[in-house]
Amino acid sequence: MEKAHRGMDIEESQGRKPQVLPTSEEGFDIATCFENRGALDTYVPDADYYFDSYSHFGIHEEMLKDKVRTEGYRKAIVDNVHLFKDKIVLDVGCGTGILSIFAAKAGAKHVYAVENANIAKHAQDIIRENNLTEKITVIKSKIEEAELPVPKVDIIISEWMGYFLLYESMLDSILFARDKWLNEGGIMLPDRATLWIASIEDEEYKNKKIHFWDNVYGVKMSCIKKWAMFEPLVDNVDSQSINSDSCCILDIDLSKVKIEDLDFSASYTLNIKRKDSIHAIVSWFEVHFSHAHTPLRISTSPYMKETHWKQTTFYLNEVLKVFKNDQLHGSIAVKKSKKNPRELDIKISYHTRNNIQDHHSVQFYKLC
Repeated sequence: MEKAHRGMDIEESQGRKPQVLPTSEEGFDIATCFENRGALDTYVPDADYYFDSYSHFGIHEEMLKDKVRTEGYRKAIVDNVHLFKDKIVLDVGCGTGILSIFAAKAGAKHVYAVENANIAKHAQDIIRENNLTEKITVIKSKIEEAELPVPKVDIIISEWMGYFLLYESMLDSILFARDKWLNEGGIMLPDRATLWIASIEDEEYKNKKIHFWDNVYGVKMSCIKKWAMFEPLVDNVDSQSINSDSCCILDIDLSKVKIEDLDFSASYTLNIKRKDSIHAIVSWFEVHFSHAHTPLRISTSPYMKETHWKQTTFYLNEVLKVFKNDQLHGSIAVKKSKKNPRELDIKISYHTRNNIQDHHSVQFYKLC
């Protein structure tokens, strides 16, 4: 958990609210932009694994060991007793119950911890081990089907973020809980989220990921290449490979945003910092705790400490040759998949012009 970026020109870090610009580019109307999707139309999703995956200990161990994540939430809750004292709290997707325990220690009157995965049984044991059964009630249920013994709550806490911020669509459930149970003037923690992109030089990794399929132990598998490009890569990016400034493509106020707003399109412009090649667009997110005594943020930026979310990279079909002060611009559209709404369909256009090339392309991706 960090308070500011190091070595990066980000408006938010300089005290200026980032501006997300709409796009008027043809083919990026969010209602219709995925009608002709190429390889997306032949993709067959797996069965919904979501809740089962969160029933296993490994994923919770990984999240708890992520110090940026867990210490960030601990500070936002335990160090802000003025927010929690004598308040009724709802923890959506409580997992092991760690955030509920933080809230109880911060003075909450009572915490209702809702979890549909089987980890809920172990959360109950953890809460009992910490002598907090009178302060925390675990409810095993989907939040959309849960019944709370109170009509309203004062605070909703949740760690809902997925890869690329929106993967797995858990935010939909948080907004359902907000609309049904949060008191007027109640608090969401976190209360704001932003999604950023930049361009990177990544020839070595792209060759390993894509050109590997040209010759696999003497077997030609180049037909796999389009699928390798089709799926974004979730991994840590070396900040030294970033060769542009950054652009905010989504800025969410959790107290106001509607579920339908989470399918979105935006324009972007990236200013190139040096003579280089562009192989991919990289993305990361930040969440904000604006109600804290000292406003806090959890950042997954490649300029910050690594997190289990890492960054999400979208490889381009072509290699773009660019010079300092060039611009890469285009549009991005993001929409829940019709076949599996926990997955994301993503469309990105990119345009650049200089002395050696005039390039315009559009690519589809699926985060699954």
